[in-house]
Amino acid sequence: MHTYRNPSQDEITRLTANGCSAEDWGKVFVADETDAYVNHISGAAFSGTVRIGHLSGEFILKGGCPVHSGIRNARLHNVTIGNNCIINNIGEYIANYEIGDCCLIDNVDIIVCEEGCTFGNGTEVSVLNETGGREVAISDKLSAQIAYIMALYRHRSKLHGRLTDLSNFYARKHSSGTGTIGNMVTIRNCGSIDGVRIGDCATISGALRLRNGSINSNESAPVEIGSGVMADDFIVCSGSEIDDNAMITRCFVGQSCKLGHGYSASDSLFFSNCQGENGEACAIFAGPFTVTHHKSTLLIAGMFSFMNAGSGSNQSNHMYKLGPIHQGTLERGAKTASGSYILWPSRVGAFSLVMGRHVTHSDTTNLPFSYLIEQNNTTYLVPGVNLKSVGTIRDAQKWPKRDGRKDPERLDCINYNLLSPYTIQKMFKGLDILENLKHSSGELSDVYSFHSTKITNSALKKGIGYYRTGITKFLGNSLIKKLEDLPAGASDEEIRAMLKPQTTIGSGDWVDISGLIAPKSEVDRILCEIEDGTLGRLADINAEFRRIHDMYYTYEWTWAYGKIKEFFGYDPAQMTAAQVIDIVEKWKEAVIGLDRLVYEDARKEFSLAAMTGFGADGTRVEKELDFEQVRGDFDNNPFVTAVVDHIKVKSGLGDNLIARLGR
Repeated sequence: MHTYRNPSQDEITRLTANGCSAEDWGKVFVADETDAYVNHISGAAFSGTVRIGHLSGEFILKGGCPVHSGIRNARLHNVTIGNNCIINNIGEYIANYEIGDCCLIDNVDIIVCEEGCTFGNGTEVSVLNETGGREVAISDKLSAQIAYIMALYRHRSKLHGRLTDLSNFYARKHSSGTGTIGNMVTIRNCGSIDGVRIGDCATISGALRLRNGSINSNESAPVEIGSGVMADDFIVCSGSEIDDNAMITRCFVGQSCKLGHGYSASDSLFFSNCQGENGEACAIFAGPFTVTHHKSTLLIAGMFSFMNAGSGSNQSNHMYKLGPIHQGTLERGAKTASGSYILWPSRVGAFSLVMGRHVTHSDTTNLPFSYLIEQNNTTYLVPGVNLKSVGTIRDAQKWPKRDGRKDPERLDCINYNLLSPYTIQKMFKGLDILENLKHSSGELSDVYSFHSTKITNSALKKGIGYYRTGITKFLGNSLIKKLEDLPAGASDEEIRAMLKPQTTIGSGDWVDISGLIAPKSEVDRILCEIEDGTLGRLADINAEFRRIHDMYYTYEWTWAYGKIKEFFGYDPAQMTAAQVIDIVEKWKEAVIGLDRLVYEDARKEFSLAAMTGFGADGTRVEKELDFEQVRGDFDNNPFVTAVVDHIKVKSGLGDNLIARLGR
């Protein structure tokens, strides 16, 4: 805590000689015990109450240029300045701000805050439906899970009212007529900063306009705002970067996101690790790892997560009747190819790939891992084929590695599992759908119709096989994991005891709450506790979602335990060693078979056709040599070797359990 004093008359005389003035020198306070600070203040105009910390430190600017702390050519009104700051060349003034220690504020037009400012908290963002009806009130504590509930559970009006009240209470609680700039903040060459709260270690360089927002930077995960950025009614979370003329209006930008290269977004939510470059977003709910890089890509009125948008990807939410009222969903892991188009409303199943133009409002939520392909204005569905895609496996491996969050307090719960009760329950439903189509239309039908899509006979039969393989792999994985500590020669009773679930939670339906995979019963419990007031703070709600996230594998086994009898015909409560061995053998066949399909899919990337464009002006041999120098050879490719190793490891895992179960 500083001990302040008024400048002495001699110091006032010297400050005046340095071009300084004050509306009332009695309201100017300094922390320095000596008069040395006077040498570092010039051209300053003070009004209201101004407090100035110590001015004894020095900055080393880029290139090694030393600059002493001080105040030069600046008008300050009701400002508190921490120790060893540089306030330099303020075009208009700084008003109603508390500035932390070791800050550099240079060549800025204006920094101002007015009474009642909420710093972006409480701003309503009209996601999914441009005309309103799914507004999400943003706040510093907003997580992907809370936003999902606010946007989609509108049928529970009491729930939505409670969440809105909590968000508004938070906004009122943190409203103020005084803005804050944290410690070690750099603000240079900027235009207007109006009603923005700025956290520690933030860097704002060249921004044109920032209005009514929070930049929740901290030492662990600094925020960077770069040149040409314009942002209104926003919140930017820790570790994020917004740069290169990006424009955001009524947006929430989650932790470790990157927006730049002229990206434009309005009424949109971006959660952890999203990236947006060159293109445009309007009224989107971008769950974790939503990525779009291309100028010609428009994401509008859609919900996405773990998604990569190809160039020229577009959606329409307006059929020129009642306005832009339609919305759509690409479930987790879905991707769009270049030039794709979807006419909302539509829903695309998890980990699916969309190619071509689709105008028939299809719903493939229960047919995950599929291709949607357009042929002659008709949507063809290829169910399950993405299970053997090398791209799908690569995506699943890269997401955890690309989680850039360094903040110890993580807002969003993110489950990276490719196979989970959420996706496997859809495979069970997909199997029923495909079997029923085959039964109702006949096994010899050339084409089957399903929800405005067409499925060829061959694709249907293969889809049944893919889903059976996926289910076998998941249930086998869960069983083997549960028995990994089983002693050699264990009795059937010991096996059954080890398999018994620790809880009954998890046996029903599962949901994906924008990155959090959880039993629906547990999510419903949280919603009821929000409604009845048991959970009365946004932080408490996030903590409950985190607890469910941490219990994932316990709940997953409860679900898998119940499905083993349904799929394999063996009751785990009466399981024998012989039955476990039978399941493990089937699991080995599924895992190795799927890995071999992935292996062959990867081989296509090393075919002669893939070498087109290599070996300029040369022979085929030179083409192959050039390709190998750039891309490497197939057998030594890191992904290929990982697949080969995976086959060996999984085979060994299964063989080891079988050996321990041997009688």
